[in-house]
Amino acid sequence: MTAPGSGTASEPADGTASGTAGQPASGAPGAATGATLRTVVIAGTANLVVMLAKLVAGVLTGSSAMLAEATHSFADTLNQVFLFTSVRQGARPADPQHPFGYGQARYFWSLLAAFGIFVAGAGFSVFEGVLSLHSRTSNFPVAYVVLAVCAVAEGASFYRATSQLRGEARESQTELLEHVKSSRDTTVKAALFEDTAALIGLALAALGLVLEQLTGSPVYDGAASIAIGVLLVIVAVRLGLDSRNLLIGEAADPRVQEVIREEIERTPGVDRLLQLQTMHVGPDSIIVAARVALADGSTSDQVEDLADDIDRRLAERLPVTPYVFVDPTQTAAGRDRLTRPAGRRRPAS
Repeated sequence: MTAPGSGTASEPADGTASGTAGQPASGAPGAATGATLRTVVIAGTANLVVMLAKLVAGVLTGSSAMLAEATHSFADTLNQVFLFTSVRQGARPADPQHPFGYGQARYFWSLLAAFGIFVAGAGFSVFEGVLSLHSRTSNFPVAYVVLAVCAVAEGASFYRATSQLRGEARESQTELLEHVKSSRDTTVKAALFEDTAALIGLALAALGLVLEQLTGSPVYDGAASIAIGVLLVIVAVRLGLDSRNLLIGEAADPRVQEVIREEIERTPGVDRLLQLQTMHVGPDSIIVAARVALADGSTSDQVEDLADDIDRRLAERLPVTPYVFVDPTQTAAGRDRLTRPAGRRRPAS
């Protein structure tokens, strides 16, 4: 390729790879990173405000569910710091030590965020709930006011996360839930899952307070705290599994693979695609390794142009940065035409 920062090395031979590194079209990954950063900042600010409000309410009312929710929000605030770090680290440019960039740092920090939810959030919620099954709540009006304020703050953060994911789903022409399931951006998914868990947790805390106020039994408030802890365990496990799979190395979405397959097969000079392998090295970049059979009569110059053409096509169509490696393979006759100098007869074997 002639684009800055990309290179080609295309020599047709069986088992000899030739590679080209593609560049993103129209700067889409950079725009997505900026949107993710804004989502994380908004979520972190909301969590900090909510944590302080819940802590004050928990101390004033003695509600274990409110204290559990305060701890939940503390864990969420700490996790937003992790997620903010993940976006900044993942946006660092490639260097000789990390030739494919730092995109996978996003998965590492998201894994730490999941661990934080599990330990700081879920662990304390269950522990506090068990200890508070027999302690009564006081000053219910204060608790209800704080829950309402928290619902507004968490709702604003939830709206921001869903708006970003809805826009991404619209660009990829998929349904929102399908996009959330298939998205490799664990940072936005972590923010969305945390906000969803926070809203459900607020509803559980309110339900526990209402039942305690109606029945006079503190069991309901303690049970609500335990339920919040169980909810956070589910969220933490889901996020942890997503980050683990991507750290190990996960293939591109089937629809992205279909686009890659289509572009390679329609490239002039390609007879057929023999093998295709992909792997995400960050939410905004993938490695594409393709083994192709060349059309009869291909020359060395045509093979060089073929690799560049595939690189350009994929960079234009994919929503992520492709690092493309092409392994061209020829028949014996075609390979003979490529390697034998013109006018010189090949020695008899």
